[in-house]
Amino acid sequence: MLEFKYMPKETAKNGKDYSQLSKDELVKIIEKLESRKKYGLIWDEEKVKEQFEKDAENALPVLKEISSKEITDKDPSKPVNILIEGDNYHALSVLNFTHQGKIDLIYIDPPYNTGAKDWKYNNDYVDSNDGFRHSKWVSFMNKRLRLARNLLKDDGTLICAIDDYELNTLGLLLDEILPGHDKSLIVVEHHPQGAGSITVSRTHEYAYVCTPKDIGIKGRTVNTEESRWPLKRSGQGENNWRKNRFRQFFAILVDTTSSTVVGVGPEIPRDQKKYPTSKTPEGYIRIYPIDKNGEERVWRYNRETMQRLIGAEAIEYTKNGALLVKKFGDIEEPIFSVWKGPRYNAGTNGSNLLSQIMGKVNAFPYPKSLYAVLDMIAMIVKGKKDAIILDFFAGSGTTGHAVMELNKDDGGRRSFILCTNNENNICEDVTLERIKRVIKGYKNRAEDQIMGLGGSLKYFKTKFIKKNSNGDDFKTRITNECTEMLCLREGVFNEIKTTNHYRIFQQGNKTLAVYYSLDRKSLLVLKKELEKIDGEKILYCFTLDATGLSKTEFANWHGVKLEPIPQKILDVYKQIYEY
Repeated sequence: MLEFKYMPKETAKNGKDYSQLSKDELVKIIEKLESRKKYGLIWDEEKVKEQFEKDAENALPVLKEISSKEITDKDPSKPVNILIEGDNYHALSVLNFTHQGKIDLIYIDPPYNTGAKDWKYNNDYVDSNDGFRHSKWVSFMNKRLRLARNLLKDDGTLICAIDDYELNTLGLLLDEILPGHDKSLIVVEHHPQGAGSITVSRTHEYAYVCTPKDIGIKGRTVNTEESRWPLKRSGQGENNWRKNRFRQFFAILVDTTSSTVVGVGPEIPRDQKKYPTSKTPEGYIRIYPIDKNGEERVWRYNRETMQRLIGAEAIEYTKNGALLVKKFGDIEEPIFSVWKGPRYNAGTNGSNLLSQIMGKVNAFPYPKSLYAVLDMIAMIVKGKKDAIILDFFAGSGTTGHAVMELNKDDGGRRSFILCTNNENNICEDVTLERIKRVIKGYKNRAEDQIMGLGGSLKYFKTKFIKKNSNGDDFKTRITNECTEMLCLREGVFNEIKTTNHYRIFQQGNKTLAVYYSLDRKSLLVLKKELEKIDGEKILYCFTLDATGLSKTEFANWHGVKLEPIPQKILDVYKQIYEY
């Protein structure tokens, strides 16, 4: 049975008033639309729910901090890095509340779907015999990328590593999900010895780089250079000839005894055929922009600009009698599409390096070269020293390691958010352990002590709040369990006061207060507490009212930003889950 909802005239994209059409006419329009061929990616969407969807049935994800796994830095002013254990879909759901529009760069290295059982779909490994292998992979990626795109800043970038198995499908998927981005492809020679094959032995993989249209890549290496350009124009275009730009035809005066440019002669009118070519009374030679064929050309600049450049000693007379202009400027190095060299070898700088850090071999299959990831990240955020980088396929933690290395190189304060599940204890035994060793230092397999890079880390785990028929009770339980999410959202973690009704946290000059009770008796006490504190202040206050907090109740809370909970959280989850 079809259910029709009429579209108001003002919302119809083609200007038609659909409310005036009959049911049969609407059916024909729908049939025509559905019969159209589509250019792009089409896959068989799985009807069976994935495990992560089953986990979230009648429940919503929140974060629970595991304080025993926290890594602290001696310097409390340094940024706090985040590791989230759990299905990355649930982690991305939480981040849609805490970090929507805040991420500068997403770098991911998802499963490549080689057919060698290298990833699971619905708790089952996917192999090359699965007829729906590619559809499952696209479905898996589509759901996560659509959540991830909400996290990017307006100028944020997504980088996705991939190999030949899903290169084309991923490209089409990215076109669909990020239509407002330019998509570039980088080839990385990560395995120069070859993978071994009876056909072509692959030595490479890829990375799609998706940047907002017309913004370009801001992290290019910039060198300040001095260059020299011929002062006389030499092209064949109209602007290179005296007849078209007579104001740029005049003599430049040179003192040959000192080989210096000392001034300019007057403009020569367009129709003046003869002009002085001999030395000036001071003995300076006159040089005109005349080429070797005797053709009258023009200088690059008019007289006024030329005089300014001569005064700045930017015009040079060479030993062979040529005139050059010296230019000083910042030159951006190009980013080439093929990356080669030992730096990107995933054997020496991936697997071997990880073995040195972890003190054992085969800690994680096929880790990326640290420097391939480092250069990818630096390419985008080299000029953003406080950038936030997200990796929701964190694996062995190479992205976190790379961010810390980049900060060490240039004194940056960038932070990372890593998300991974804990299958086979990957998150605890590999991701966390690697980050801990890189922060604190470690002994390599030769027993040499490697200095730590420093830094801090908060460890969170996803958990679920079960829904029930009592909506108010559900809101109360969400409020009582959302503290870690609020701290993460505001970047404020140090708790300075706890009572039965509220908690106060501080980080630098920012204060976060959370009020959990419908009983407002302690609000005045909290107000007095916040009045004693300087700096930025924000209060998240529990209310059952979906429209927000009462203006009269908070009329005198000057300098405090107010947010209602749990409604702020539920508004985000409404876009993700059906509840």
